[in-house]
Amino acid sequence: MPRRLVVELSETASLGHEAWVQARERADFAHYRPWLEKMLGLKRKVAEIVGHEGSIYNALLDEYEPYALVEEIAPLFSELRQYLASLVAKISAAQRQPPAVLDQPFPIAQQEQFGRRIMAAMGFDLDAGRLDVSVHPFCSGIGPEDVRLTTRYDENGFTQSLFGIIHETGHGLYEQGLPSEAGTLPAGRAVSLGVHESQSRLWENVIGRSRPFWSHYLPALRETFPAQLDGIDLEAFYRAINRVEPSLIRVEADEVTYNLHILLRFELERELLAGELAVAELPDSWNQRMEAYLGIRPPDDALGVLQDVHWALGLFGYFPTYTLGNLYAAQFYERALDELPELTAQVSRGELLPLKAWLNRKIHQRGSRLKASDL
Repeated sequence: MPRRLVVELSETASLGHEAWVQARERADFAHYRPWLEKMLGLKRKVAEIVGHEGSIYNALLDEYEPYALVEEIAPLFSELRQYLASLVAKISAAQRQPPAVLDQPFPIAQQEQFGRRIMAAMGFDLDAGRLDVSVHPFCSGIGPEDVRLTTRYDENGFTQSLFGIIHETGHGLYEQGLPSEAGTLPAGRAVSLGVHESQSRLWENVIGRSRPFWSHYLPALRETFPAQLDGIDLEAFYRAINRVEPSLIRVEADEVTYNLHILLRFELERELLAGELAVAELPDSWNQRMEAYLGIRPPDDALGVLQDVHWALGLFGYFPTYTLGNLYAAQFYERALDELPELTAQVSRGELLPLKAWLNRKIHQRGSRLKASDL
């Protein structure tokens, strides 16, 4: 790309981010609107320079999910959206109020102690990585020998830290499992953001929220928090951590509703890039789809269209990788069950290393030698 365009993108992301922060504080989309319009124009230029097959969106999607085409994933996402919207409505109508197991303070020191216990059971090598605290959980590093994870703690939000640790450890296991013989060559990198997300989602949701997992770990959790969990049985705890409830904020969404938040953003950014939706129309379109998909309507822009930083930073094409990761995770786990017939029993005994070894062999050690679709 021309140097001038690279500089302009960087400046727009920096200044646009500041405008987004101010707009969010004021719940005033109009304050941020000119910067989003400018960023969209620049990303269209990038797409044309990079080149693309089919939709202009493909040029930007390829940066995060190489070789994926919107013409292939859009019909799949549409089918998923229709199914999930119907499922959420049925759950909302039928769901009993889950027990208030988690609505109490859990001391942070014990939260960290238990989280590190789960990390060790999952097989994360703390001699080649570490866990620290940050405002937003993340995984980063410079190779399999140095992988950094962070989480955040809240006395009144125990599961936020626990599932954050499990999620980031899933990412970390992928990084530690990449082929060391490839070094820093492209073959030694992760396939895509979608596959990376599949590893965190598989551990967080498929394993970490399952009955077999907690049939083993709930007694240990009771020992860690006797005052909070004394007398709480497996079914009550399982229901509490798997509550489904439509909410306004993506990062706080449950496993069932989360993809609807992503699909809404995917549809809107496609339409914006294609010129089918004007930036001025974005807040209304956002609110209408939230109501259609989740049955709730944001009271203001801060809880609606201004809640994510991605577009301010120019990260168009990033959102679909979250849903692709969930779909990949389901498919990988289905195959793991076929090839590891004792897997469910192993998880119920707290034996998580057989699954890690399978993921190392089948996914991590292949690096980026296969496309995500072939993997």
